[in-house]
Amino acid sequence: MAMKSPIIFSVFLFLICSNINISSSSKSEDEDLSFLEENLNDVVPADDAHPYGNYENYDDLEEDDEQSPYGADHEDGGYSAPEVDETHVVVLKDSNFSDFIKKNRFVMVEFYAPWCGHCQALAPEYAAAAADLKDEAVVLAKVDATEEAELGQKYDVQGFPTIYFFVDGVHKPYPGQRTKDAIVTWLKRKIGPGLHNVTTIEDAERILEAEDKIVLGFLKSLVGSESEELAAASNLEDDVSFYQTTVPDVAKLFHIDPYVKRPALVILKKEAEKVTHYGGQFTKTAIAEFVFENKLPLITNFTKESAPLVFENPIKKQLILFATSKDSEKFYSIFKEAANAFKGKLVCVYVDLDNEEVGGPVSDYFGVSGDAPTVLAYTGNDDDRKFVLDGELTINSIKSFGEKFLTDNLKPFYKSDPIPENNDGDVKVVVGNNFDEIVLDESKDVLLEIYAPWCGHCQSLEPIYNKLGKHLRSIDSLVIAKMDGTTNEHPRAKPDGFPTLLFFPAGNKSFDPITVDTDRTVVAYYKFLKKHASIPFKLQKPAASTEKSNVSYDSTMSHDSSSSSNVKDEL
Repeated sequence: MAMKSPIIFSVFLFLICSNINISSSSKSEDEDLSFLEENLNDVVPADDAHPYGNYENYDDLEEDDEQSPYGADHEDGGYSAPEVDETHVVVLKDSNFSDFIKKNRFVMVEFYAPWCGHCQALAPEYAAAAADLKDEAVVLAKVDATEEAELGQKYDVQGFPTIYFFVDGVHKPYPGQRTKDAIVTWLKRKIGPGLHNVTTIEDAERILEAEDKIVLGFLKSLVGSESEELAAASNLEDDVSFYQTTVPDVAKLFHIDPYVKRPALVILKKEAEKVTHYGGQFTKTAIAEFVFENKLPLITNFTKESAPLVFENPIKKQLILFATSKDSEKFYSIFKEAANAFKGKLVCVYVDLDNEEVGGPVSDYFGVSGDAPTVLAYTGNDDDRKFVLDGELTINSIKSFGEKFLTDNLKPFYKSDPIPENNDGDVKVVVGNNFDEIVLDESKDVLLEIYAPWCGHCQSLEPIYNKLGKHLRSIDSLVIAKMDGTTNEHPRAKPDGFPTLLFFPAGNKSFDPITVDTDRTVVAYYKFLKKHASIPFKLQKPAASTEKSNVSYDSTMSHDSSSSSNVKDEL
């Protein structure tokens, strides 16, 4: 034991000395790098520039208000909410939430933020629905998720408003539209029987007048196996009303031949393709599949009001026609004919380029330029891939394009600004079409900032980022670059917010980039690069005269140089 002690002591002494040397070296390095943070106050701000449509008032929003993937549908904080009578809406907090859910079998809960424009627009509809349902076995409640943050986190609230329906304490998202009538209809269906009898002409006429989507079964009997199959199918659908009848005159009002062989079934909608007859097996699965494929309009004309039909649809893949009002006279009918082949498989959407409210933002989001008719396929916001139909728009070409889209047999389209003619600045400008050449160059370590011109945090970062590029300009193996993420895309660079900083090490470009998560200072970025760069480099401290020089930068972005926050403006 005595012989081991000198050895242990020696190792212990070596480790202590090593730690002292490391700490000393680190301290020395910090002192040597102090010049990197100097002169930031010498930078002269540029004029504000917000080229991205309606985003100009969003810089200071740091919460995640729900947004449409079709451009900006965000209501800003200046929205003036009308007076709303919320007498019948229960206010829930962390202190009473669990007990209330336990005591009430059916509860709809809205998680909201007071500043959220969508929540403000929903408030009168939600309150009116609560008033209509005050005598029913369901309660409408709300939670201020900005005050009750733990509740919001517990129920995975990621955007506002988030609406859940609780049954015996188990919750599921509300999939319907945010209107009083939609909420009331959906809840009545959920708390009551899914299948209703129609026995009189008067009842039939009232239903046809009031309902938007109706399924009617014309049966031999209101009880028995066929009625049970229809009732089971009704439980699989959230937004369609199911009825059954044995009365021929009632069936006739629903466009069913009163002498047809029973059971017969039809779905009615208040749209162009109003009546669709069912000809399959009378089983719950087959009926539910038929209803699912036919309950939506063949084509949804995209507006802010119709947006939920697209975004909240369980079918995520979309086929979109962009056309002016004039061109739609020809191409809408072609598109509609082709859309018949994709019932229940694709959501088919028409975007009127002349519609000032949605035409510009939606076409900008997808990178559709000009006013020529264009058909584009979109995988949905989770996957976020786009495909453009090249060539003449015909029924056959659109059908072929849609079929290839469904089988994942198309090449994605990515937005890109023009490649800059001069790209000799301290920070290289990356666009979609030169991304491979600059960022994926295996001989270079590349730091890429993905920004949005309207993003306040990006503007705050810019002088810091430009200074980093200025100091590292002489390092041939290292590229400091930036890309406008609102007008450029690449499959290897998908931002989760603005700004997003990604590092692509030399010789490892086939792997996913490293997300830069550090303080937003020149020194912090420099240390990150020293640690992760595949090609070692050394920065020489500049002469005194160089240290005092001002930093120039792109005037397309303004900034607040005092901020180094890591908060991101959400996409």
